[in-house]
Amino acid sequence: MPERAYFCRMSQTAYDVIVIGGGIVGLSTAYKLNLHHPHLKICVLEKENRVSAHQTGRNSGVLHSGIYYKPGSYKAKNCVEGRREMVAFAREHGIGHDVCGKLIVATHERELAHLEKVYDHGLRNGVEDLRMVGPETIREIEPFCTGIKAIHVGCTGIIDFPAVCEVLARLIREKFNGSEVKLEHEVLDFVKSEEQTTVVTSKGNYQTRYLVNCSGLQCDRIAKKDQVDPGMKIVGFRGDYYELTPEAQHKVKHLIYPVPDPQFPFLGVHFTRMIHHPTECGPNAVFVFKREGYGKTDFSLSDTLDALSYGGTWKLFFKHWQFGLDEYRRAFSKRLFLERLRRLLPSLTMEDIVPGRAGVRAMALDKDGNMIDDFKMVHRHNALHVLNAPSPAATAGLAIGKAVNDMAEQYFNLD
Repeated sequence: MPERAYFCRMSQTAYDVIVIGGGIVGLSTAYKLNLHHPHLKICVLEKENRVSAHQTGRNSGVLHSGIYYKPGSYKAKNCVEGRREMVAFAREHGIGHDVCGKLIVATHERELAHLEKVYDHGLRNGVEDLRMVGPETIREIEPFCTGIKAIHVGCTGIIDFPAVCEVLARLIREKFNGSEVKLEHEVLDFVKSEEQTTVVTSKGNYQTRYLVNCSGLQCDRIAKKDQVDPGMKIVGFRGDYYELTPEAQHKVKHLIYPVPDPQFPFLGVHFTRMIHHPTECGPNAVFVFKREGYGKTDFSLSDTLDALSYGGTWKLFFKHWQFGLDEYRRAFSKRLFLERLRRLLPSLTMEDIVPGRAGVRAMALDKDGNMIDDFKMVHRHNALHVLNAPSPAATAGLAIGKAVNDMAEQYFNLD
């Protein structure tokens, strides 16, 4: 009997594909799978009571251009294509966004060589609307910003990523018969058989032919539950933000970024005019003692032991101990945080900023303490595991969803 016919006779808790994770990557993946295969019955399982609860809903809300990434990388390709698609998606569905442009500003001569390299990457990656500008043009665009040279990236913008996720969840539920997004369903285990997998959750069991793991901060743990060695460990880094007070909002008109330090995967402390919130300043990057710990003192013994029992974590610490120490000092000192911000906006004062929110970034580390820079997806039997989807994953979400669909078509029988 054909596999599809056998599958359709199973219980109502059976699906063709279960996607784990209700962030933008998981929802985009489910949506793209259903767009290309409308007959599939797909279920997204999210452990929180809302979609986009973690990395997607706690990032800076920036539509990245694709200028920073190594030419030819998945990051570069998916960011450029994904940004254009994300803007079109936002326009189609009335999602708040603004292609306002940004400046990447050099404040010291030692940064000029890397600024030129970033500009070259942007050109090679096909990023549109780029230009080098001098101090006068910097002041015209951002009157309170001081720099010696900058890249103006006209195609960068801001967007409401949680609203994108809400629309994706609604489209999955309404557009495709039998597809669902289930909240408060934490995945606990998998039970494998020859033709299907039973996904054990906190609210019952579900059968599926195929699995796609898009669980972000928990992706390595989900992979291990599926008996997959991820070859890496997710280590969390919290990013704290300050906000400009209402009286200081006029000091930032668009987005202002420093030249990134090529030794680190972080873009540095920057200024982001948000869609629905005050202008944010940040983030820093500090090791967390709880994977989903957004407070400065949040602690989980099991998460801490998990991270510190991994050799790659200690090798990362030893390589970058000075950077880590400086970031921790700034995390607990408004004065030190302000000093970093004033490199770009010298007139900023203590009264101009107030503490804001925080996010946690999933940093994928190999056993040697190296940060895995590009997107990483692994196939095993009836499962695909998205094991590294760092920034610009939100911008590139729809493009990543298409890439996962292409892999699924290669490895799975989706007919």
